[in-house]
Amino acid sequence: MSEVEKLPNGWVLTTIPSLISGGLFTDGDWVESKDQDPKGSVRLLQLADIGDGFFINKSNRFLNEETANYLNCTYLKPNDVLVARMPDPLGRACLMPKTNQASVTVVDVCVIRPGKVEHFSTSWLMHFINSPEFRGKIAALQSGSTRKRISKGNLSKIELPLPPRGEQDRIVDKLEELFSELDAGVKELKAAQTKLSQYRQSLLKSAVEGSLTQQWRAENSGKVQETGAQLLARILKQRREQWQQQKLAEFAEKGKTPPKNWQDAYPEPVQPDTTDLPKLPEGWVWASVAQVASDLPYSLAIGPFGSNLKVSDYRNEGVPLIFVRNIRSGNYGGEFTKFISEEKAIELAAHKAVGGDVIITKMGEPPGDADIYPLNQPDSIVTADCIKVSCNEKLILPAFLKATINSLIGRQQIRPMTKGVAQKKVSLGRFSFFAVPIPSLSEQKLIITKLSEDLELITRQLDSIYLGLKQSEAQRKNILKSAFSGQLVSQDPNDEPASVLLEKIKREREALAKMPKPRKPSKPKKR
Repeated sequence: MSEVEKLPNGWVLTTIPSLISGGLFTDGDWVESKDQDPKGSVRLLQLADIGDGFFINKSNRFLNEETANYLNCTYLKPNDVLVARMPDPLGRACLMPKTNQASVTVVDVCVIRPGKVEHFSTSWLMHFINSPEFRGKIAALQSGSTRKRISKGNLSKIELPLPPRGEQDRIVDKLEELFSELDAGVKELKAAQTKLSQYRQSLLKSAVEGSLTQQWRAENSGKVQETGAQLLARILKQRREQWQQQKLAEFAEKGKTPPKNWQDAYPEPVQPDTTDLPKLPEGWVWASVAQVASDLPYSLAIGPFGSNLKVSDYRNEGVPLIFVRNIRSGNYGGEFTKFISEEKAIELAAHKAVGGDVIITKMGEPPGDADIYPLNQPDSIVTADCIKVSCNEKLILPAFLKATINSLIGRQQIRPMTKGVAQKKVSLGRFSFFAVPIPSLSEQKLIITKLSEDLELITRQLDSIYLGLKQSEAQRKNILKSAFSGQLVSQDPNDEPASVLLEKIKREREALAKMPKPRKPSKPKKR
């Protein structure tokens, strides 16, 4: 609700600190790695435990009671409001569940507790913190460059429209009723999404392992002119012979006699790593990505390193760039496309992708998503976190390579290739050993035809589910918006106005301030 809009009768604008009397509004505790103990009895909640309206219970960090007391940690209680001061999303909140285990939380989680008398509903406050209105205010007050955060001080500045206490409970009851129905629908959509994803993987597996065309092979036994194994052997032989002819021509041009064993200098493509890979149908063979790539220069390439392509090189028009997000979404040439100049593209020619090239993400969670750069798109440049393969289409169809990389067989190979600490990536050197099954070209074409029909249907269904989930999320936001603008439930004129409630809290807070406080050790400084 905008401050310029009129508040419903009995409501009043306030802040979180104004609601607290004898309770808590504090950051979690500064607990370093050296303070933790995997055998400790005190649970240390993390940002990962804080869901958007629900407790996730994901982390597995602990410290012992002695350390928790030494650090003067704040022990959590059921129904404490826990607010994540870092993404994602920034400012999400949930309630602390009932648990038999003593728990504290990290400093990046803010703890809100009403006090002995619940003058406000913690469920109501949690829902409001998760509302679009509060999120928008958090976004306006966030700080940080690499990772955004919201400080407790800035949280305390945000005004919230406080309804009467009775209306808070009615709002919560109605929200939980509506969200229960909404969550049931979302659960069904996600279950269907999971099943479709599993079916897609099953389909890809059957395609690249040969079971999809098993009947075709039985019916066409002896009719295939050239098996995959024969095809690979012929292509590799031709590649070597072409290299030898080129070298002999170079020697002749320079008037030199070829040295002894000059043929040994041939750069043989690496053999595939077939460790733990399944047995292939008769006539099929494993080949490496290096073997199936075109013999043209830079047919197997990654994007430019570091300063070779900077943000300052981006233009509003020119030669388009391909990013990880393009590969994952399958969208190219849209309104968010980044470009570089023609001159810069010539400088980065080794990283060029053309229509029909297979492009792969070399980083992400997980890396290894593959797509085909569309034939109707202009020549482009892949960026640093992408790999490009220009296929030798006399040996392998780009669509078959894409299917292999995206299959479970592909995932199982890429996982151990992924290295790194802060960011896990697949290097071009490791990826060149990636093993690809090679059937005959006629069988590849049949596989892709069968696969395309089913995958297109799956994609349409997944798109429909995605739309349903987006609509559910929009509906959730609309429900929250109506709840905190006084439109979700009716106002009761018999409710005590929120302004009276705030006066009570203020008087209690003033009375508590006059009472002598027990000496309490200060929290240790950050070390």
